[in-house]
Amino acid sequence: MSPEKAWGRLPRLSTGLMAAWRDGYGLADLRKDVLAGLTVGTVAVPLSMALAIATGVAPQHGLYTAIVAGALIALTGGARFNVSGPTAAFIVILLPIVQQYGLGGLLLATLMAGLILVAMGVAKLGRLIEFVPYPVVLGFTTGIAVVIAVLQIPDFLGLAIEGRGEHFLDNLSKIAAALPSLNPFEFGIGVLALAVMLYWPRLGVPVPAPLAGLIVGAIATYGLNHWFGAPGAPVVETIGSRFSWEAHGQTGAGIPPIAPSFSLPWLLPGPNGESLTLNLDLFRNLLGPAIAIALLGAIESLLCAVVSDGLTKTKHDPNAELIGQGLGNLVAPFFGGITATAALARTATNIRSGARSPLAAVTHSVVLLLAVLVLAAPLGLIPMSALAALLFIVAWNMSEARHFVRTLRSAPAEDVAILVICFGLTVIFDMVLAVAVGMGLAAALFIRRMAMVTSTERVDAAPHVATSQLSSELAIYEITGPLFFGVAEKALTSLHQADPQVKVVLIDMRYVPTIDGTAIVALHSLIDNMHQEGVALILVGLRAPLIAALHRAGIKKDKGRLTYCADLEKAIVVANRWRAASSAPTVEAKSA
Repeated sequence: MSPEKAWGRLPRLSTGLMAAWRDGYGLADLRKDVLAGLTVGTVAVPLSMALAIATGVAPQHGLYTAIVAGALIALTGGARFNVSGPTAAFIVILLPIVQQYGLGGLLLATLMAGLILVAMGVAKLGRLIEFVPYPVVLGFTTGIAVVIAVLQIPDFLGLAIEGRGEHFLDNLSKIAAALPSLNPFEFGIGVLALAVMLYWPRLGVPVPAPLAGLIVGAIATYGLNHWFGAPGAPVVETIGSRFSWEAHGQTGAGIPPIAPSFSLPWLLPGPNGESLTLNLDLFRNLLGPAIAIALLGAIESLLCAVVSDGLTKTKHDPNAELIGQGLGNLVAPFFGGITATAALARTATNIRSGARSPLAAVTHSVVLLLAVLVLAAPLGLIPMSALAALLFIVAWNMSEARHFVRTLRSAPAEDVAILVICFGLTVIFDMVLAVAVGMGLAAALFIRRMAMVTSTERVDAAPHVATSQLSSELAIYEITGPLFFGVAEKALTSLHQADPQVKVVLIDMRYVPTIDGTAIVALHSLIDNMHQEGVALILVGLRAPLIAALHRAGIKKDKGRLTYCADLEKAIVVANRWRAASSAPTVEAKSA
């Protein structure tokens, strides 16, 4: 294939930035983008840290993700308003990777997922979201929300728990066993922050509720630690008291006031604190999680783009969005960033704040960079129980509890079963298994439903053509629906009629939209069997692409045995001519 033809097969992409520029972009739009970016960035600072901590890594890695991947995806992606960064949906996938392979393994899996996303975009798989059934998406998102909420209980209650369990039930048992160690100070700060976040919007003050809750919690924590704590032994744990850092020969507590710097992901700490050893086994072990990251990232980012299109009456380029998401996840690990994808809550805030182009998301990344450089010390005062309260709210919003209950009550039994299975597998086992099983069950259900649509029946010619009474030696069958592996054998086998008088069979296939390889093989077998029985076959009303497919498979016209006709009227004329020819002596001898 020539380079020109290969280039022509690549998708023609339109980034969100290009779309905004085509629609006209001026200083007024830039002003709105900057203001929107400031608002979203303010919300994203604590959220990025909280999501990184929930994933099992230091909080600065969440900030680095939103800084690097957030800006790069905004500039190269196909959605105009998407704001990307760490999201809650990935916690259940990323946490086990961190537990098994450390930070270096997580960044390497993210890099692999970025390559997969770019390949998906180049392969024009941007319509992926259309093929993921709603019960599957709702099942695993609600399951993820439950897992996230449970993981925040220890920090919210101030429980003394060493490490996290390998699965949901293990975590529940650890929490139950640690309940006597509940810290009333931590619990009180968590409740205070949660109450402020829930009721702050009612005051109408133009300050994001999460930020208000964290500020109030930090102030109260400072007071409690000052009056009741001791040096090195605070009564309420904060980011500064839990995390420490070492970089460029410097050390400190909390978040390093240093911009993201380039480093090779596999040189960062693995599960034992040492650098990873690159080998085929490592890549093989990380391939499954990387595929899961890529699929979830594609689903979440494309779903976010669809929602933002509905809110703004714009149109995104799904293939460009996948490539942009892939590039962001490909580059961010080299700067300490973890997995990123479009976040629906931040995107909705971006739109409500008046964003006009992807430059709003770029501004949001700049705000996070400034927060790292200037506000590292104050950010270290944020209490862990307040961050847990923030993630409780994130989990509740993500759960879509009302939609979950409504689907349980109103959806068909098969969809309810898929929903419950995906939810249960996500909670009890993991999301990778849940998505795989859910998609498999949804595909099986789809095949079953399509099989019920396809039917084959013998019909009278009168409703179809204006002719005299049909000869008893002719039979007309009508096939309705797609002929694919789930129904082909059954549909075509029913054509084997036991009427010895029939010499020509006409199959009306006007309502057959598609034929797959299994159906072609079954049709081959049908033609051979009918020929052995001395019965000719006429295929009627097939669409040109389907005829071409049959020709490529060797099912071509054979005089007196097989032909194609555009309509039944012409087919009956041909059938009568063949029937007349069947009175030849060779046929009579065969019949005798």
